[in-house]
Amino acid sequence: MKTLVVGVLLFSIPGFRVAPNTASHNPVDPVIAKTHRGGRWYLAANGHAVYCRGPVVTINMMDGGLRKVATYCQGDKPLVPLKD
Repeated sequence: MKTLVVGVLLFSIPGFRVAPNTASHNPVDPVIAKTHRGGRWYLAANGHAVYCRGPVVTINMMDGGLRKVATYCQGDKPLVPLKD
């Protein structure tokens, strides 16, 4: 009974409360969350989804045709041809 009373007293004092684990409440890394601001997901011509922050522009191809491309994309390609 004494143990129960001491436990209730300890947890009623604000300094002795166990702080909640903030990592479990925020599963997304803040660095990753910042990278996805202001962009859109697009379907590339090769069938993969790409995330780009720039506008979609139409460019002239070498064979005389027109092609829509997304600009400022993540990864190693700055311009990604889009699927029509």
